[in-house]
Amino acid sequence: MTPVLAFDLETVPDVAGLRQLGQIPSDVSDAEGVEKVQAERLEKGQSDFFPHYLQRIWVIGCAFRDDSGFHVRCLGDGSGTSDEEETQRLRQFFGIIDKHSPQLISWNGSGFDAPVLHHRALVRGCMGHRYFDNGDDDRDFKYNNYLSRYHTRHLDLMDVLSNFTGRANAPLDAMSQLCGLPGKLGEDGAKVWQACLENRYEQVAAYCETDVVNTYLLYLRFRVMRGDLSEAQRREEDEVVRAALTKLIGDSSRPLQGAHWTRFLQAWSNQ
Repeated sequence: MTPVLAFDLETVPDVAGLRQLGQIPSDVSDAEGVEKVQAERLEKGQSDFFPHYLQRIWVIGCAFRDDSGFHVRCLGDGSGTSDEEETQRLRQFFGIIDKHSPQLISWNGSGFDAPVLHHRALVRGCMGHRYFDNGDDDRDFKYNNYLSRYHTRHLDLMDVLSNFTGRANAPLDAMSQLCGLPGKLGEDGAKVWQACLENRYEQVAAYCETDVVNTYLLYLRFRVMRGDLSEAQRREEDEVVRAALTKLIGDSSRPLQGAHWTRFLQAWSNQ
């Protein structure tokens, strides 16, 4: 079995970067500084959502399927946004790819998650040897690598399903529910910064994990559509995921996991 890694980022404004670029004065708090810069951007007719290079990675959610089963977790051991914690998350992510060379799956990954990963890896000095290989070291990667939009080693489901045109993009939540899946539960991605200010990491991490599980389950349906899986095989894979999530409910190391996955499984069964 080729390992599969569905991933998703939750990001917050890079306040330290904004200060370094002179956009937030030293005597202004993080919250006030971000609000100030957002207001200035809106006055200029720009979005109040910061560009990719000014997004700091707070959460990397991963759903990983290999011969050992189905696993879902967020990378890193800390809940903070320090340079060291962001670096740790990046190193773990690229380390998984270096070790397993998985099939990467995302929803809008080529439009958002991948560029953020690239910029932050450069800022943090992180290596992603396998990820950034375009055939110089492995000839197979010349014709199918993680970086090319039209290759499949990183499959951005949203991009492929929209036929690579933004006019046809669909939201993950809506497509998940239309396909009989739970969709998003909990936090809204636009509210992650406020959650960060309130130190609600566990809630955001749980929300991110449901996103990657939804993405993985949509990928299974895409494989049926593409002819890689039969409907019976897809249902078997669904049961592997259900069993893995049921086990997570009893994980005492993540107290919010129980309630979160209980809600997810209940929503799934009600679809």
